[in-house]
Amino acid sequence: MTSPVAPDQQSEIGYRGATACAAAGISYRQLDYWARTGLLEPSVRTASGSGTARLYGFRDILVLKIVKRLLDAGISLQNIRTAVTHLRGRGVTELESITLMSDGASIYECASADEIIDLLQGGQGVFGIAVGKVWHEVEGSLATLQGEFNGETVHPNGVAVNDELSQRRKAKGA
Repeated sequence: MTSPVAPDQQSEIGYRGATACAAAGISYRQLDYWARTGLLEPSVRTASGSGTARLYGFRDILVLKIVKRLLDAGISLQNIRTAVTHLRGRGVTELESITLMSDGASIYECASADEIIDLLQGGQGVFGIAVGKVWHEVEGSLATLQGEFNGETVHPNGVAVNDELSQRRKAKGA
């Protein structure tokens, strides 16, 4: 028996660690470290002991991919933590229009082309990350990966599958 996941519930779909890693382009070791140190904890479900899987939402994976890009650019983890705290406080729709700029030491948020130009003219911006572009990359990656919704497996086409394994996991409370 299958039931589609409504579009307004897509944001509640959770992705296991391995899936989040594949979509964000990071190693499981990085993901685990970042979760344990509080850099980015999963918003759908945190680990609650041995054997429970963390579930990351779309927004979590978006931030993971941005963190990866910032690290690759040589930004310090301390500055990245500040940026992540700021990003998590933003509304989901606001994120798509943001460009993060950096001079290698600090991270600046630009919401318009004028702000980007002002930053570059001041000699501060060295590189930028258009969050909207990263957003679409993550959407594309997740379109081919399996998630979970209310304890049921959700395939990339958005259909929840109620197979035998899913039923056993649900009954077990895993």
